[in-house]
Amino acid sequence: MTQPPLDVESRRPKLAPKLGLFDATMMVMGGIVGAGVFMNPYVVAQRLHSPVLILSVWVAGGIIAILGSFVYAELGARIPEVGGQYEYLRQSLHPVFGFLYGWALLLIIQTGGMAAVAVTFARYFLELTRLPCSEHWVVVVTLAILTAVNCLGVKPGGRFQSVLMVLKIAAIAALVGAGLFLVRAPKPLLHPVLDRPVSFDLLTALGAAMVPVLFSYGGWQTTNFIASEIRDARRNLGRALMIGVAAVVVLYVSVNVVCLRTLGVTALAATSVPASSVMQIVAGERGARLIALGIAVSTIGFLSQSVLTGPRVYFAMAEDGLFFRGVAYLSRKTQVPVVAIVLQSVWAVVIALTGKYEQILNFQAPIDFTFFGLSATCLFVLRRRERSHPIDSPGFRVPGHPVTTLIFILSCWLIVANALWKYPRNSSIGFVIILIGLPVYAFWQRRRLREATE
Repeated sequence: MTQPPLDVESRRPKLAPKLGLFDATMMVMGGIVGAGVFMNPYVVAQRLHSPVLILSVWVAGGIIAILGSFVYAELGARIPEVGGQYEYLRQSLHPVFGFLYGWALLLIIQTGGMAAVAVTFARYFLELTRLPCSEHWVVVVTLAILTAVNCLGVKPGGRFQSVLMVLKIAAIAALVGAGLFLVRAPKPLLHPVLDRPVSFDLLTALGAAMVPVLFSYGGWQTTNFIASEIRDARRNLGRALMIGVAAVVVLYVSVNVVCLRTLGVTALAATSVPASSVMQIVAGERGARLIALGIAVSTIGFLSQSVLTGPRVYFAMAEDGLFFRGVAYLSRKTQVPVVAIVLQSVWAVVIALTGKYEQILNFQAPIDFTFFGLSATCLFVLRRRERSHPIDSPGFRVPGHPVTTLIFILSCWLIVANALWKYPRNSSIGFVIILIGLPVYAFWQRRRLREATE
């Protein structure tokens, strides 16, 4: 058996590039598409009451997501290293920004989302199987299985994720097909255009509707965490981001078209399970159970992607001496950071079992979008450095930069501003947690410097 490549200085096995373009594309889509696509359309319909406006914000959100994929494609081409956003912030701005991102990712962003999705999966799983056990047991067993699969290696984890993403696409295609071809009395999609006069009230309503839309489109950045495990990452990561995000935009807009076409705006706003309502109308109880199965598959796929990608950030932090050294352990057999994978899953289980995930989700979005905007600013720093130290082939470059990059940054920080304005208490809690990370960073930095001088 051949031994994995070793870093001569650290004598640790290196992360191996085993994922191709297809697996990377499925990873991008899997990081975005969870249960939300089947349920979130009703939230937007509660804030806007015209099919044209509803579809417009989903298209606009898709355009912003595509701009974001451009930014992360160039960042990934310039810094194709494990850790993604952590590395961009560390190398471009200051190591403290990278640490704070990893700190928030472990405590709130990744694990809080995993806990919420795991509970959602448990509810649908028990509804489908009628097994006599608690949601907590399903959460623990599910995360344990996904952790074990991803500890077997990035290739088995990536292939498992690809299979689940294909099944998710099939479930969404079934929903869209049913809504397009089996609805006997479709509701109008092109009128009314506006639900109120052009005014400040209309602008604030559009802004409020964009919040759940942009949140639904988030997640493409997690594939950048595993850049060093993608073959020819400088080329394939950017292609995967653009193909994956564009495909998700098509899926999301299609789902909203069939929800509006089948239910109409009023009925859509009145149901918290729009996908199930559509299938109930067009295919009865059997259709509703089929889409419930699709939602269960979608949630497990999102969890699998989260288990695979997030731990690479904690691994990179530990490699830099900014976290427990044991978290940087790589299995010589599978070449994956097994300690980091287990750590993230255990913390997600703790959050799920304590029921704190709902509170965490309330302040997750402003933190996530703060770091989205910060990461995009790294592109200006890297471009400025390039002028001083030209490189032969920078790889992918963002079309329309700096205008398109600034639009993405502004969109992200408008989401943060909106959250601070509407939900000041919850948003403030999230930023307090980030600030607590500052003395923690100082501790690890002092420890790292002390070890370097010994």
